[in-house]
Amino acid sequence: MIGAALLKVTDLSVRFDSRDVLHDVSFELYPGETVGLVGESGSGKTTLARAILRLLRPAHGRMEFLGIDLLNSSAQLLRARRRDLQIVFQDPLASLNPRMSVDAALAEPLKIFEPQLSSSARRERIRAMLERVGLSAAAGARYPHEFSGGQCQRIAIARAMILRPKLLVCDEAVSSLDVSIQGQIVNLLMDLQREMGMAMLFISHNLAVVRHLSHRVMVIYAGKLVEIAGSDALFGAPIHPYTRALLAAVPRIEPGAAAIPFGAAAVTPPDANPAGARSGGAGCAYRERCPYALALCASLEPPLAEISPGHWAACHRSHETLNPLS
Repeated sequence: MIGAALLKVTDLSVRFDSRDVLHDVSFELYPGETVGLVGESGSGKTTLARAILRLLRPAHGRMEFLGIDLLNSSAQLLRARRRDLQIVFQDPLASLNPRMSVDAALAEPLKIFEPQLSSSARRERIRAMLERVGLSAAAGARYPHEFSGGQCQRIAIARAMILRPKLLVCDEAVSSLDVSIQGQIVNLLMDLQREMGMAMLFISHNLAVVRHLSHRVMVIYAGKLVEIAGSDALFGAPIHPYTRALLAAVPRIEPGAAAIPFGAAAVTPPDANPAGARSGGAGCAYRERCPYALALCASLEPPLAEISPGHWAACHRSHETLNPLS
């Protein structure tokens, strides 16, 4: 990428009790870029998002946002930066205060970060943002329970975007919505990104959505990044065996094929247990599930290394991936 990184994460680890749930995570995110984050349930995606936003405190590491270390910033400086770091959660109804009208929910961040605005200027900002996300100004007088899931997610997006943040984290922001509504929300996010120039960290189980809107994709397994690449490179020529397993698990409908039974569209291998995978000590956390594991994999954890320009993978056999692994 060209230019300075908006967010630079270095050796970030998060520990719950005595167990590492994130393990030495390092990556960069650039202005205007969308980075997808994929991995099965329990792999650490939401934990990483919450650590970046300082909704939980990492055990160690460094996070630089616009050159400021978020981990060692004063409470006052961190609070000032929060207007540039916003999040859209998975459950739109649960993320909105049921006792606050839509107008009140959108007015709150403006009152905190732009107290100089007059009441009329604040109302105009709210009206414009509601209309921008596809809702009428009249919706501002209503409460979250009066809206559908898709409409609530539009409200949540409006609340996050009203401060024009530099980084928007979307944590499974479309997974609870109907497929047709998912497409509308994804297109809205892409339009807002183009208009405002923000960066996005997009967390999702839906690999098709991730491929559609991401410039780069990161794959996480057992709290560790195992592959980072441009979207086309990762989906076209994945290197890490876990990435290959994720992509192979996506159902494909071939002409004349039988219908896929309801509930069979999981994108993760059926024996997944990423949350406990790091309990095995040294070596590669994926080795017990990997059909290509070597003896070396049990004793030495592979580093995340650049295999080709812009394509990083953590696998001892990554040099063999130009040809099929065997």
